[in-house]
Amino acid sequence: MTTTDELQQSAEASVNEVTENMSQFSNYIQEHIPNLINLGIKIIIAIIIFMIGRVIIKWIRKSIRYSFQVKETDAGIATFVDSMVKFGLYILLIIIIAGNLGIELSSITVLFASAGVGVSLALQDFITNFAGGIMILLLRPFTVGDYIIEDTNKNEGTVKEIKIFYTKLMTIENKVIVIPNGKLMNNSLTNVTERDERRLDLKVGISYESDLKKAKEILERLLLSHKDILTNEDWKVFVDSLADSSVVLGIRAYVKMEKYWDTRWELLEQIKLTFDEEGIEIPYNQLTVHMQEKE
Repeated sequence: MTTTDELQQSAEASVNEVTENMSQFSNYIQEHIPNLINLGIKIIIAIIIFMIGRVIIKWIRKSIRYSFQVKETDAGIATFVDSMVKFGLYILLIIIIAGNLGIELSSITVLFASAGVGVSLALQDFITNFAGGIMILLLRPFTVGDYIIEDTNKNEGTVKEIKIFYTKLMTIENKVIVIPNGKLMNNSLTNVTERDERRLDLKVGISYESDLKKAKEILERLLLSHKDILTNEDWKVFVDSLADSSVVLGIRAYVKMEKYWDTRWELLEQIKLTFDEEGIEIPYNQLTVHMQEKE
């Protein structure tokens, strides 16, 4: 059994060990107080530099944007230059803060170099998107305000911003699509708003039993009576194809760009309601079973 003396000796040993550890910790703190104070001062200065730098960067960007507005510069160029200035100034600010903290620029370079292939691939995308932004501004396949369709992934919308690395599209559902500039330049795209007018293409199927001529007359009447259809432009109602269960009629006409979606939706509704009134059947997928009577 453990005696009282042994317990007392064990407790004294524990107390001595804790006291020694506390003493070592205290000595360590006292020895490094100047370094800790120096680091704390550097951190505080870095925070102050960052806050002042942010204010200066905002002021510079505001001045540049105002200059562009006065000169009525293209919105795409203005947003691109703004994003490039923002990126460059923040990189400069980070370098200044790193220098204040005692981090040498050569150390950062060595870190990127040691990262190897991963950094190389990241820089490749970085350079591709940056070059894509430059090419968009030079070649101008689209500008801010244009409605474009990215043909590969079928992303479409109105161009809201052309940034240094990406372009923002606003869809008709009010969603924002962000596409890297490299993809926009390396893939085909359709600029719907190259002209003031946009072609409206509609297709509607009628049953084989319905009166084809009557259906075409109805479509022509609806087309010509709509206030937003440009009747001075080429328009046409035609048989597009003979499908398995329907005769597909096509409508082709031109409308003003800003009236495209409203006209499309209104015409589709009018076609359905008028076909119902006139007895023109719009077929849907169904299965008809014919039973042969036994003799």
